[in-house]
Amino acid sequence: MSLIPGLDSEADVLICGASRGIGLALCAALLAHDDVARVWAVARQASTSPELEKLGKQYGHRLKRVDCDARDERSLEALASETREQCDHLHLVISTLGILHQDGAKAEKGLTQVTLASLQASFATNTFAPILLLKHLLPLLRKQPSTFAALSARVGSIGDNRLGGWYSYRSSKAALNQLLHTASIELKRLNPASTVLAVHPGTTDTGLSQPFQANVPDGQLFEPAFSADRIIELVGAHGPADSGTFWAWDDKPIVW
Repeated sequence: MSLIPGLDSEADVLICGASRGIGLALCAALLAHDDVARVWAVARQASTSPELEKLGKQYGHRLKRVDCDARDERSLEALASETREQCDHLHLVISTLGILHQDGAKAEKGLTQVTLASLQASFATNTFAPILLLKHLLPLLRKQPSTFAALSARVGSIGDNRLGGWYSYRSSKAALNQLLHTASIELKRLNPASTVLAVHPGTTDTGLSQPFQANVPDGQLFEPAFSADRIIELVGAHGPADSGTFWAWDDKPIVW
């Protein structure tokens, strides 16, 4: 199976949020693929990340580290410009951007804990950054097979919400899902071989889930490498016919 459906050449890949957690694991897993030509590892401090430096020593020129704050459009413009200088098409872009309880965001238990600051922080990273990343990379996704996947979350499903709470996180991911679905319609017109996916990676052992891991059932807390492998399998299984859909790590669809 090729990295993405319809691809018959080596792939140029960009991972945003690449310096830790699932993003870092995706970089390592993709560089280990013989059919991946280059990986652009994008993060706020990609150039100084010790973990990415280790990968750079192992894989040399195949890893391109790029500093970029995806919450800043000028930074995204610079990212797109730098990438276009070396590449005329990206076959796969994965956004792993997401916060739950940092940078001012909170995992609220009730309405009394909801604040404007928490909502703004959650939406800035979880919603606005991924769609603006897609906007600025659009010229690199307009020909040949291409897939843009963004990590969403099952708790962003309105139909699957039975527990409540986590107002900022839930709503920011639900909004991301709508933006991705809307973008998939436009991209299909621009490039019929394009695919846009929202992906729930499962509960992964990262800083985002750390405070809540005691409540995770046995066997349901995944290592980043496992989640990365499942994401790669998922994007390889879903092409243009599935563009604009929402999938879990186990390749099961999630209701909106």
